[in-house]
Amino acid sequence: MAVPKRKTSPMKRGFRRSADAIAAPAYVEDKDSGELRRPHHIDLKTGMYRGRQVLEPRKS
Repeated sequence: MAVPKRKTSPMKRGFRRSADAIAAPAYVEDKDSGELRRPHHIDLKTGMYRGRQVLEPRKS
C-alpha cells in the first residue's frame, strides 16, 4: 500500500482542491435565434455577435 512520505501542506491541499470550485459553464438563450450559447461568444448558427454579422452562417 502506498504511504505518503511527508504530510501535505495546507497550501498544496488548497491547490488541489481549487478545481472543486469550478462551476459548470453558463449558457444564455440568444435573443434573436433562441439558441443556447455561451455569454460573450459568437452564435455559431447565425454568425452574429452583439447584433453584428461576424461570421458566415452555417449551412447545416
